Amino acid sequence: MIPTSHLHSALNSALDTHSHSPHTKMLIVGLTGGIATGKSTVSKLLKDKHDLTIVDADVIAREILEPGQPAYKKVVEHFKGQVTDLFVPDSDKGQGAAINRPALGRAVFGKENEKNRLFLNSVTHPAVRKAIVWQGLSAWIWGNRLVVLDIPLLFESKLDRYCGMTVVVSCSDPIQVERLMKRDGSDRADAEKRIESQMSVQDKKKLADKVLSNDGTLAELELQVDDLVKTITPGIIWTFLTWIPPIGLASALWTYVDRNYIRSKL
Repeated sequence: MIPTSHLHSALNSALDTHSHSPHTKMLIVGLTGGIATGKSTVSKLLKDKHDLTIVDADVIAREILEPGQPAYKKVVEHFKGQVTDLFVPDSDKGQGAAINRPALGRAVFGKENEKNRLFLNSVTHPAVRKAIVWQGLSAWIWGNRLVVLDIPLLFESKLDRYCGMTVVVSCSDPIQVERLMKRDGSDRADAEKRIESQMSVQDKKKLADKVLSNDGTLAELELQVDDLVKTITPGIIWTFLTWIPPIGLASALWTYVDRNYIRSKL
């Protein structure tokens, strides 16, 4: 078993950029946003329209909580006495019933559920992080010129430090609440509680290299995504050079120092 720290080092060497100027040719982009701001829509546009490789943390998080997975047992043991509707009815295929994710969400969102949220994060985040590293490294090995890490908790998990560029999808607070209510069929109080449990969109915007505003139409958002892709797509020559370990390592080291030391003092 390779330690996760070694995997991070490998991914950092393989995927990071050589510069952080407006004309940066990066290979790894961190995509995030608030809940119901439109991050998934942007991710889908990047994948379907622009044929970019997406490493989706939400998909990974669902997979590690499937019956039979190590994290599944820990989560069930912790929450089965607290959440009466923890399982999806008639979903037991032999390894246990599927977890009712909306019910689990209600047990971890809100300030009063902070201990539950911290427990769930302690169980899921290491596994999600490791899977992200493996998938990102695999994408680089297969010759992908650009990899997008779609991570809701990009800044909270500190994975932004391994990205050549970070992109936040934002919208106004009222629109965010309305979209979440419509999407999940929740009332306003529950929607606001979920939003308050996460880092605010405004705080994420302050940390981002690029912000996509999603207060308008899908067509307007799509134009912003098109412009983003034109900016971030790396050249073939630079992609080839980053496959050479010394160049990839130097590139990764500069990006890490730039993001964690130089820009933090500006």
